[in-house]
Amino acid sequence: MKHIYEGKTKSVYKMDDGTVTLLFKDDVTCANGVFDPGANHTGIKIEGSGLAGLKISKFFFEKFNEKGYPTHYLSCNFEDKSMNVVPVTTFGKGLEVICRTKATGSFMKRYGDYATEGQNLDYFVEMTFKDDDREDPSVSEDALITLGVLTKAEYAQIKDMTVKMTKTVEEELAKLDLVIFDIKFEFGRSEKGIILIDEVSGGNMRVYQNGKILMPIDLSNIVLK
Repeated sequence: MKHIYEGKTKSVYKMDDGTVTLLFKDDVTCANGVFDPGANHTGIKIEGSGLAGLKISKFFFEKFNEKGYPTHYLSCNFEDKSMNVVPVTTFGKGLEVICRTKATGSFMKRYGDYATEGQNLDYFVEMTFKDDDREDPSVSEDALITLGVLTKAEYAQIKDMTVKMTKTVEEELAKLDLVIFDIKFEFGRSEKGIILIDEVSGGNMRVYQNGKILMPIDLSNIVLK
């Protein structure tokens, strides 16, 4: 296999058969030394978090596949913390899609004069460019179309997929009396069209139990127990 990319939380390799393998690391994104799924940098390692992220990603990818939502997932190996996926091309240099069910985090930093913490947001979708130097700037539908990153039809498709997938995650977590505040997805283009890529783990979402945010490894343990 050939190393092609070193991400914050995963190493990416191209395999001889044309597929791609993701190796999950124990690094998590944080701000001021505290776990934050919306942060741009890793600063702490949590032993076991890589495997936990892989296991819960497998769980949700299989749920999405059952519902007919297209993903890059093929298989995984818990022993070496790897996931085998189909190759994709990204939108621009990378596009993150956030769906918010309740107001918190960066949403409150931007709109705190108008919103209250925990306010219901009815599956509010926003997109940001993956750009650490510019702190992942938000980008509007018009900007994405004008800059040639997405077409109008692609934007509508990604937004629709995001809401449907968020509802699926929300439904699964609600069975365990867990509340999701927001979740971050990534999409790419493949031979099958637009598909969900990356991971679907506790490192990509804010989930609360009894009013307290759960660490990624704790969320995995609760969902998969």
